[in-house]
Amino acid sequence: MSRRQSRAVYRRRRLTLVVIALVVVALVAAGTWALIAQPWADAAPAPASTASDAAATTDPTTQPTDEATDEPTDEPTDEPTADESPTPDPTTQETPGIASCEASDVKVEALTDAESYAAGSNPNLSIQLSNIGDRDCMIDVGTATQRLTVSSGADIWWRSTDCQENPTSQVMTLAAGQTVTSATPVTWDRTRSSTATCGDENRPRAAGGGASYHVAVEIGGFESATTAQIFLY
Repeated sequence: MSRRQSRAVYRRRRLTLVVIALVVVALVAAGTWALIAQPWADAAPAPASTASDAAATTDPTTQPTDEATDEPTDEPTDEPTADESPTPDPTTQETPGIASCEASDVKVEALTDAESYAAGSNPNLSIQLSNIGDRDCMIDVGTATQRLTVSSGADIWWRSTDCQENPTSQVMTLAAGQTVTSATPVTWDRTRSSTATCGDENRPRAAGGGASYHVAVEIGGFESATTAQIFLY
């Protein structure tokens, strides 16, 4: 006949079981935490920044940007990009000891993605800015200083500033010998622009059939000395 065990024995056994259960829970939790607390496991190392990054310019062919789609816009780009340099910090401000760019320091040119456009094909326009001087200089390349104009003879057909929204300022250092272009091309929809017809879907359309048009640009207060000619079909 077996003896009935005392209450003390039962308490010890229960305590042992509770301790074992707590140890198992702790081990499981530790494993879970190890997985959660290693965000670097699948992450690529952050690129190292250099002093030249902050002063780099942009190439209106790259950005940003905030941009959700790669479709060209109907307004000037936010900031130019350097052909062989990383995108600059949008908070870049004037650098002490560097003077503002003068007309003799810079060369502004209009760029187009083609010389002729078939019916239904819209021209994509960009601004190219070069420092042709022998010194670095500061210049505002924000959208508030950019303007692209399409004309036919003396008749101005379209201005990028007519329906521009929220223009911004972007002061940057343009290194001696450096050439930059606008980050995203501006698309001309082949219509006549006007501040009074920005929301009008039936604006007059430019003639095709081989008609000639000229593109002029301006940035930072400096205008292009020549225009880029395009033909619409």
